[in-house]
Order: sequence, then C-alpha cells, then structure tokens
Amino acid sequence: MKPPPFEYHLARSVPEAVGLLSRLHNAKVLAGGQSLMAMLNLRYVHPDHLIDINRIPELDRIEIRDGVLRIGAMVRQRRIETSAEVRRSAPILCEALQHVGHRQTRNRGTLGGSLCHLDPSAELPALALLYGATVHVAGPSRSRAIAMADFMDSYMTASIASDELVTAVDFPIWDERHGHGFCEFARRRGDFAIAAAGCLMERGPDGGIGRIALAVAGVEAVPVRLAEAEAMLRHQAGSEDVFAAAAEQCRSLKAIGDVHGSAEYRKKVASAMVRRSLASAWERSARGRGR
Repeated sequence: MKPPPFEYHLARSVPEAVGLLSRLHNAKVLAGGQSLMAMLNLRYVHPDHLIDINRIPELDRIEIRDGVLRIGAMVRQRRIETSAEVRRSAPILCEALQHVGHRQTRNRGTLGGSLCHLDPSAELPALALLYGATVHVAGPSRSRAIAMADFMDSYMTASIASDELVTAVDFPIWDERHGHGFCEFARRRGDFAIAAAGCLMERGPDGGIGRIALAVAGVEAVPVRLAEAEAMLRHQAGSEDVFAAAAEQCRSLKAIGDVHGSAEYRKKVASAMVRRSLASAWERSARGRGR
C-alpha cells in the first residue's frame, strides 16, 4: 500500500511550523508517524501537505519547575519511559508506557502525537486526564493553555484549530509519598487496550484515602475520570469491598462496542482494572513514590 501524493515540508521552529499550517490547505503534522503513516498507507487520510516537526529542538525537552513536569510534544515515548526525572516525579508514566505497542513503536511515537491522535484506548491521553494535565498550544496569533478535559473534543478529535500546534504538556507533580497503579487488559501484548485504568492516591492524616484521581481508557469515545468513584473513596480505608464498590461506577459508562469486545464486556473489564489499580495505589501509598 502506498500513501496518496502530498507535498513534504520540514519545519525547523515552532513559528515556521505554525506559519505553514496557517498558509497551507489540508495539511497534516508529522511527529512520530506511528498512527499517521499507517493511516496514509491505508488511504484513511488524504493530506495535500505534510509538515515534519522532528527537527524542532524546543519541542524535545523534559523539565521540572515549580512543581510541574513539562514534557515537550516531540519527546519520544521511550525517552519518557526510561527518564530518571520522570520516574522520580511521575512514575506511573514510566509504568504505563510499557503497555504502549512495542519498543520499536515507543522509539518513534511521541507524547504530542498520541494526544492529538486521541485514540480512546491509548494510554497517554488517559494519563494526561488522570493528572489534570495542561496542554500548551501555539497558533498564528497567540499561544494558549488547554486543560486536558477540554482538549478532548470527541472520538479521535482534539479541540485545536487546523493552524495550531501542540508544543508541550504540563503534569502537576504529586507528593512523593503518593501511590500509583496502572492496569490494562489487551488481547495481545502491544495491542490497544480493551480497557485500562490508572490511579493516583495520597493518604490523608487519618490514614485513609485523601487525595485521589482515577481514570479509565478504552471504554468510552474518550478517556474518562471517575469523579463519583473518587468522591466515595475519599476518607475511606482501602479494602477489597471499598474498591469493588468504587469500580461499580464503570457500569454507568457509555461504553462503545467493536469487533474486540461488546460494550458490556468492556465495562466488566474496566471494573476489574479499576479494582486492581486502586489496590496497587493503596499499597504503594504506604511506601512512597514509585515503590
């Protein structure tokens, strides 16, 4: 299979890339290409122009400042997975990325590319939602910051304009004593998840659950925060019964069905993943970050 004809453009700065997006009709951005190249070869997309942003150094940085982990849009997934800075500040990212495709995929795939592609089963959009991350976007007239909850428009559709470019993502750093859990079920290693769940948890002064975040991927058209489950878990002592009750919220999700599983099956799998991620986060919250 071959892609449809297009004109190739190599951008070497964010302003140049944004300028090309503003000037050229029907243009697509080439980041890691792990989704785009397959879609081109299958003729799912027919761009007239392809704008390569792989040579923009300012998009390939990992920084920690003012309690925030900032990861550039062009940082490779494998680099995030193996980064000592990321493992210290947000270990769930390193753990979850081991489920993304295979190492060859992660060697090329980027953070920004995954967020913009916004596959409902993808791990990185769900993790960005879990953290309440902020997505930074550059446009022809201004730059803006978008909360991840607002960045997700609909199925595989991000709420950015055709002349805007994602530049970085900010992940607020949790207390070093927090626990985390990420669990995923897929038909085969490296496949997209049937359902996945991620949890961040801090214990309160009473020894029970204090701060908590819980997100699910692969069930609805976009990743989902389980706000009701988070509310009922606060101030509770961790136990199988408590976690099972929280996981019941998965029954109310507007699940999608496909050839890999019915809507009801996805909800059942999601419930199991939520229970396991909660148990993992609870156990780790007693030991400290990343343990």
